[in-house]
Amino acid sequence: MVHLAPVRDKVTGKQAAQLFLDSVFRYHGLPETIVSDGDLRFTGAFWDTLFQLIGTKLTMSTADHPQTDGQTKRVNRVLDDTLRIICAEAPRSWSDQLPMVGFALNNAVHASTVFTPFYLNGYDSLRYR
Repeated sequence: MVHLAPVRDKVTGKQAAQLFLDSVFRYHGLPETIVSDGDLRFTGAFWDTLFQLIGTKLTMSTADHPQTDGQTKRVNRVLDDTLRIICAEAPRSWSDQLPMVGFALNNAVHASTVFTPFYLNGYDSLRYR
C-alpha cells in the first residue's frame, strides 16, 4: 500500500522516523520487515536502535539483487509520471495532488496480485465517483 507525504529535499533520520509513524504505523502497526535501498536515513544508529526495540527486521537491497526494492522504484516511477502529467500547468501544486494520487495508486489493480492494495489491506471497493 502506498503512503505519500510531501517532504523537502533533505530529510533527516529523525524526520523519516516521524513520517513513518504518522503515515504508516498509525494505519498498519509495526511491519515485520522494511526493505531499504541502503539510504543513510535508514542505516544510522537511531534506526538500528529503533528496529531492535520494536522487533522489526531491516533488509537492504544490493546491487546484485535490486529486485528487492524494485516494487518501490516502480511505484516511484508511476508517482513521478502521474504528478508530471497532473501538474504540467502548475508544477508547484504537486503536494496538493498527493492525496488523490495516493488514492488512485492504492485503488488500481496490480498485475502481480490481480487486486488493489486497498483490497489486500481489508477494504472493499472504495467509492471514488
